[in-house]
Amino acid sequence: MTSGRLDSPMRRRVLGAVGALAAVAASTAAVSAPAMGQAQARTPVMAASGTPRRRLRQGITPHLFGATMDETCRMAAALGIEGLDFASDPADWPLIRQHGLMVSLLRVDYGGGISRPGRAPAGPAGWNAIGTIERDGLFEAALHDRIDAAAANRIPSIIVTCGERGAIGYDEGKRNAIAFLRRVAPHAEARKVLLVMENINTGHTGGPPAPPGSMFDHLPWGLDVATQVGSPSVKLLVDLYHAQLMDGNLTNFLRQHMPLIGHFHTGGVPGRHEIDETQELNYLHLATTIADAGFTGFVSHEWTPSAGQDKVAVLRKCVDIIDV
Repeated sequence: MTSGRLDSPMRRRVLGAVGALAAVAASTAAVSAPAMGQAQARTPVMAASGTPRRRLRQGITPHLFGATMDETCRMAAALGIEGLDFASDPADWPLIRQHGLMVSLLRVDYGGGISRPGRAPAGPAGWNAIGTIERDGLFEAALHDRIDAAAANRIPSIIVTCGERGAIGYDEGKRNAIAFLRRVAPHAEARKVLLVMENINTGHTGGPPAPPGSMFDHLPWGLDVATQVGSPSVKLLVDLYHAQLMDGNLTNFLRQHMPLIGHFHTGGVPGRHEIDETQELNYLHLATTIADAGFTGFVSHEWTPSAGQDKVAVLRKCVDIIDV
């Protein structure tokens, strides 16, 4: 998780892999983020069968490589990735664009964002936890600021999360989340930025234990929030890993509610590793379902390779799975 020296083994491995994938990189065009997550015209990539592919735009979370931002961008571009989720430090945005990539999902990090791999500081109580009442309003003010920054830099979406239940409970948390989103949605609408609310599991890897439990751990809860807010700028970020753990029945949910989904995260179940045949979800089927429904946002890889895996090889394999 360190950047390493200029002659580090990590750098040599990454740059060596970039050279091997140069043919892929050459086919990756520079990407500009369209407003509100809408698709832009692209030349279809032809599969071996002669049928168009790449109906879905793919992103990654930078921690997947555990490398510097420049190395991450080089590898992502070489693999045909179009966006980086959670690249929240504005100082990185020119470098990301230089590599023909975009910030596919902005996170409002406390302190303004970090460039190094890893999580930003947690922030004060209530930071990016819209199911609770934030006493000082610092996150809400920061979100307004980032809505403007996203619009100015053509970043389509901003993630919001709902925090933990604790003593609040689902009903009170739902009222809090609806009230918060109704306050900020008009600004997002005016700036043509999408706010996407992510589901997070309870009791498994990547989620809080029970108690306190995750506020938005079941998809119907978040669906009701988005429906009641009733704004075109408020949708769900469906994390398929978390959703499978808590709800299942993913195909039916996706087919019925795609208009209220603005972004996807992937991850293998169990363990939150690669999304191949070693885990229980059929991501080829899910990707096809998403594409057939006309989804135009991003499907982003948010997982870490299993121990002993070659990061580049396993990510390329998983990118191919989503490339329907």
